[in-house]
Parts: sequence; structure tokens; C-alpha cells
Amino acid sequence: MKSLKSFFKGSPLLALFLTIFIDLLGVGILIPVFPLLILPNSPDVILPAGWSIKQGFILLGWLSAAYPLAQFFAAPILGQLADRYGRKKVLALSIAGTMVGYVLFAFGIALHNIPLLFASRIMDGLTGGNISVAQAGIADISTPKNKARNFGFIGMAFGLGFILGPYLGGKLADPNVVSWFNAQTPFYFTALLCLINVLLVLAFLPETLKVAKKARIDLTKPFHNVVAAFSRPGIRSVMPTSFLFTAGFTFFTTFFAIVLAQKFGFKSGNTGDYYAYIGLWIAIVQGGLTGLVAKRFKDYQVLRVSIFISAIALMGYFFIPAGASKWLFLIPPFFALGNGLTMAFNSTLISRISPRNLQGEALGINSSVMALAQAIPAIIAGYVATVNNNLPVFVGSVIIALSGIAFWIFFRPGRDDKFGDLTSV
Repeated sequence: MKSLKSFFKGSPLLALFLTIFIDLLGVGILIPVFPLLILPNSPDVILPAGWSIKQGFILLGWLSAAYPLAQFFAAPILGQLADRYGRKKVLALSIAGTMVGYVLFAFGIALHNIPLLFASRIMDGLTGGNISVAQAGIADISTPKNKARNFGFIGMAFGLGFILGPYLGGKLADPNVVSWFNAQTPFYFTALLCLINVLLVLAFLPETLKVAKKARIDLTKPFHNVVAAFSRPGIRSVMPTSFLFTAGFTFFTTFFAIVLAQKFGFKSGNTGDYYAYIGLWIAIVQGGLTGLVAKRFKDYQVLRVSIFISAIALMGYFFIPAGASKWLFLIPPFFALGNGLTMAFNSTLISRISPRNLQGEALGINSSVMALAQAIPAIIAGYVATVNNNLPVFVGSVIIALSGIAFWIFFRPGRDDKFGDLTSV
């Protein structure tokens, strides 16, 4: 135990990587399960008798939005707590809340209790600041030279989470694998992973915060963050892009598993396998290519191209004919290239243009904007899907393209990237 603890103290990046990996593993596990809750003939369907599939789409949109809406209010406060009391304590608290949320969601499925499902997602959202707090920890230990590489490792954790997460989710929800597996099983498994994550953080993660911020905790911070995101020098040039990119990606992710099920006949196991394939490519891009790209290009130069690669790749999904599933496997390398580079270099840019003593706050601002960008589109996507369940994919790709245009318009190198040299704002 002592040697292991010494190893983690000498490698805080590895400890934070494992924290994010386990968290994203849990998120990825959920992806193949959601279609089982609303599609007809599923043994785990939770819709009340007489509900149509279109009503199920709307329900799924609102259920998907419950988590980011709660996170919008809570994440900035958790960010302030992390800047004041340290990353370690806040990480442990937020992961524990996520664990409770997953257990409640499993109960909601078992009882066919829709209000309990919403309560569980809200509970998870209120304590779901672990990603942004972990990112702040990465920023704490990074230098200008290795920041892009370190955030690339975070992207690799995302990718690896989506390699194993959806695969495990599809298998754990499939009674053909084990007779007692069902839609509840992945949530209990994820709760167990969260428990392991909490113990890992408490036992091994060193505190990365060196200078605590003593300011009063501002409960109105979520609303101030939205104002700051679009008014504060430097960061305001990036937020429109971050908002639109996340909004477009949310349109895609909210209903893509439904598209795979209805348009291409995928079962939960097939969906898990496919998301694992996408995750493998993201891990390759962010684990290997990001560092190489960072040595040759500046972050804003990468973003000017990578965002449009993502938009074009997602548009490709819309035009694949129904049943032609073989074409699905051509898109992930390009999707991973665009999405992986955008995720890594967007985080790098936000960190770089923010004062070093306010890294947690800056990432909290970003979390607030991203939460709204996930919540509002998820709700709208539910209604859009009632027109055509493939339409959210088209809308998402268009919005991502708009985010790339916004970046070209609003971000000006030399003007907007100098504010990270300040010690206060």
C-alpha cells in the first residue's frame, strides 16, 4: 500500500487519468441501455401503457437533459469549492453522488418509476463536477510545454472509457450473455466502479492545488458564469464555439443509439460494440496523434480545421441508407480525428487564456456553458426526433459546422490569448 501510494504521489497525472477513465467508463455503459427503455418490444421498456414511440422520444430528450440542467447549477459551485478546499475532497464528494445516482436509476428501471429516473439523473447532476475538477487538477500540474499533451491524455481517458463502457453496457444488459442480465445491471456495475473510484481518490490521489482561493462561495455563480463566458476578455472569444460544438454533439449523441437500433437493426450488444469501435479511434487520436500535432501547430490552428472535420463526419451518418450498416465503419476514423483533436485543444486553449490562479473557475465557467449546451439541445432533439429519428444527426452536424465558423469569426490570435499571463481578472 505504501509503495503504491508513493507511486501515485509521484504521478498525479496518472491518478487523475484513472479518475476520469472510470467516470467515463460509467457514462459509456449507459449508451446502449437508453434505447431499451423506450423502444417497443423491449422487455425493459418503462413507458406507461398507451404511450407512443414519439412520446418516448420526448421523454428521452427530457431525461437526457435532467443531468446537465442540474449540473449547470452545481458544477460552478463545485469548482469554487475545489479552488478553495482542494481538488481531492470535491472529487471524492462528486463521485460518491454519482454512485448514488446510478443506484437510484437502477431502482427506477425496476419499478418503472419515471419520476425516480428523473430524480436519479438530477442527483447525479448536482454532484457531477468530477470531470471539470479533474481537468483543473490537470491544469495545476501542467506547464505551457506539456499542457496540450496532458489534456490529450484526458481525451485518451474519454476514448478508453468509450471503448470499454458501451461494450460492457451492451453485454451487461443482454440476457443472452447471462440469463439474469437486464437494463438494470449496467447501473449497479457502474455504481460499484464509482465506489472503487472514491476509494482510489481518497487513498492515493495527492492534492494538486497549491494556492487556495479564499473568496466567499457564490451560490449565484452559475448565472454569473454565463454572463462571464460571453463578456470576460479572452474566454468570451472561445465560448460561442464551445457552446455550439457541444450543442451539435448533443443532438447527435442523444438519439444516435436509437438510430442504430431502428435504422440499422442494432441490438444493445451491437450498439456497444460500435461505440467501442468509435472509442478505439478516439483513443488512438488523443493518445498518440494529439502530442504530435501539438508540436507542430498551435491550438487555435488545429481547432480551425478539426471542428469542420467533425461536422463532415457526422453528416456522413445522416446519408447512409437504412440497413447499409457496413458504411458505418468508414466514418469513425474521421469522426475521431475531428472530435478528438477538438476536445483536447479546446480544453488546452481555455486553460491557456485563463489566469493560472483561476484555472478551476475558468473550467467551471466552461462547465456551465457546456451544461446548457447539453440540456437545451437534448430537449429540442426529442421533439425533432418525432419528425424523423435520424434528423437530430443532421441538425447536430450543421450546428457543429456553425461552431467552426464562430471560431474563425470570434477568436483572434494575439488579442484573445494574452489574458492567461495575468494573475487576476
